[in-house]
Amino acid sequence: MEILWVLIALLMIGFVLLPFLRRRRGAVGLVPAGHPDAADPANYGFARQEELDIRMPGPDQDLLDVLDVVQRTQDHRAAQQLLAGTPADDEQRWQRVQAFAGAASLELAQRPGGVSETPGGQWLRVWRSEAPKDAGGAAVHAEFLVQQAWRTAAPGSDEFRIIMEEAKAACGEAALLAPGDPVPYIVELSVARGLAYSQPEFEQVWLKILDRAPAHMGAHLAALHYWCEKWHGSRQQAYDFAEAAAARAPEGSLLAAMPLFAVFEHLPEVNLVSGFYQSEVVSQAIHGALHAVHSARPDDPMLAHVRHMLIFFLVRSERWAEAMGQLIHVDGHVGALPWTLSPDPAAEFAVYRALAVAGYEANGGSPATLPH
Repeated sequence: MEILWVLIALLMIGFVLLPFLRRRRGAVGLVPAGHPDAADPANYGFARQEELDIRMPGPDQDLLDVLDVVQRTQDHRAAQQLLAGTPADDEQRWQRVQAFAGAASLELAQRPGGVSETPGGQWLRVWRSEAPKDAGGAAVHAEFLVQQAWRTAAPGSDEFRIIMEEAKAACGEAALLAPGDPVPYIVELSVARGLAYSQPEFEQVWLKILDRAPAHMGAHLAALHYWCEKWHGSRQQAYDFAEAAAARAPEGSLLAAMPLFAVFEHLPEVNLVSGFYQSEVVSQAIHGALHAVHSARPDDPMLAHVRHMLIFFLVRSERWAEAMGQLIHVDGHVGALPWTLSPDPAAEFAVYRALAVAGYEANGGSPATLPH
């Protein structure tokens, strides 16, 4: 019986890998590094796997500099100043709040503290105690609690609910400190998912976001999780939400890419349909995301998020040249879906990147033919 299960498992793995190992005119596969036939991503100026930054989806040098100062000195003031200078409705403010909260949460996980050791993330506690009326610190604290809940407790457990209730209260406090800031309500979207808000309760939070930042891409991505089949909605509700966002997207908005994220959230764990990634629903979602990328501002903070998701779908669809066209813009940073779902985001990204390079070269591409 054990042999039978092993054979079944191998067959299923074969079905999953088959789309990667084929193309219309021959085979595309991975060979060991150093092999004469190996396609080398370094030939395209791509970063080595160990150099990939898993903290953020794209470059934000100001944030990196401040994170370095805060973590090296344990002084929160640089973070406080950076958030104070970031507009409330800017996508970048939400990303920076997430980054500071994530840094504090990871520090705490690495150094939980003890009799003779100061716990990690102490700078955030000092920030809240020394500047209790600072809106940025309040928002970071609320997001920190949300991340702690998901990282340290099982959803549905008493511990998870206690931390989430504390996060909910922190969101309310942050909202009072900055009435026009959508970020506290965006944080609460994750609380709503964790505490299973009813749909009318969720809609109340969502309307507050729309009043403050109706085209906020980060908020839409956070809301999409709630409407997914695996949480409190359904596949159809998630698709309807994403398609409505895309339909009302203003010119230059990345909201036109929302259907691609909805498709990703409902991918089957094992897909036995070889043509799924060439299907109409996937092709249309890719087309919408490509249009959004081409029409967006080059400095849009959410642009990298969409490019990373496109790389995943374009590689799966064997659209190698288009995948390479996205890679040249985001390589070096991998802190975005879908890579962050992996225990090793850099390794996951590197596999897709290698497949894109191999497929591109198998179809006659080279570093000289890749436009930048």
